[in-house]
Amino acid sequence: MISLKKFNIGKEQLDNRICIAPMCQYSANDGNPSKWHYFHLTKLMQAGSGLLIIESTAVSKEGMISNKDLSLRNKRNLNEFKKLFSHLKSISNTKIGIQLSHSGRKGSSSLPWIKSNFPLNKKIGWETIAPSKIKRDKHWPNPKEANYKNLNKIKLDFINSASYAKKIGFDCLEIHMAHGYLLHQFFSPISNKRKDIYGKNLENRCKFLLEIAKEIRKIWPKDKILGARVTGSDWMKEGVSISDCIYLCKNLKKIGFNYVCVSSAGIVPKTKIKFKKGYQVHLAKKIKERVGIKVKTTGNIVDINHAEKIIKSGKADLVSFGRKFINSPTWLIKELLHNKKKMNLPNQYKRCFK
Repeated sequence: MISLKKFNIGKEQLDNRICIAPMCQYSANDGNPSKWHYFHLTKLMQAGSGLLIIESTAVSKEGMISNKDLSLRNKRNLNEFKKLFSHLKSISNTKIGIQLSHSGRKGSSSLPWIKSNFPLNKKIGWETIAPSKIKRDKHWPNPKEANYKNLNKIKLDFINSASYAKKIGFDCLEIHMAHGYLLHQFFSPISNKRKDIYGKNLENRCKFLLEIAKEIRKIWPKDKILGARVTGSDWMKEGVSISDCIYLCKNLKKIGFNYVCVSSAGIVPKTKIKFKKGYQVHLAKKIKERVGIKVKTTGNIVDINHAEKIIKSGKADLVSFGRKFINSPTWLIKELLHNKKKMNLPNQYKRCFK
């Protein structure tokens, strides 16, 4: 199976083309990984994937989604992530990436198991920032419209976090430009109504994203993987279209990004989407065909046969799973062993898979 064979991306080689998606756990302590993260990520590092991306990690305190988000913004965060990374690297050969983000107007959110898609109360919440002073929806307060001083700080925050990720030794860095977070807010005409150099048309709406991308490319090692999660569609007539995404991805390729992960939606809390099998694969296919960059697809990919079909048909280069690795942690190990792939299993577990 081609999906289970080694795959080169940039100057790195993955053991296979199956990736573990970043899954927010909302369990950090002042941005630092908690005991839960050790438990959660240790299990995922034993799952046999080629690449594991650690959940959306804020570049600043105000860039957190909730007050329990991971953050890589200061030296204490740096030191705690170093410990986590060292522990994870001792487990398996799976490459490890981290996804950097800024929540923008999506920040100051309640934990999803308390009140999903709802803001924190004023006593514990914080003022959010966005390209324009537009509410996420009727339940949310107006964000502050970012001025040039704010934008410069946000750029420096991304650069700072990327520098920390480099010091830690991550194999891959993924910049979050989707799911309704700040960079997506600049990209989407639904949330960006600016009249200056960062708004009005597609080129300007991409400008802030690409300025950050260029600065990160300057400092991120050329022998490591650099990617972005992008939005292929807002699933709304007035929102981001696949042609918009093609323009963005062409520019990311020019800058020197190694791949894009094509996702969709999130610019508003509720969007009408038919969550059918592989509902985002057609978006990845168009980016791969029109841009010629390595593409990762995600979203309701059901099993290894589905992933194999996607890759063999040339619709994507990598396939990302999330919930399947939670629901069935050993599913990929079984597929790898069935296909006679060498697995570096712990001695304590080997007899369980005979």
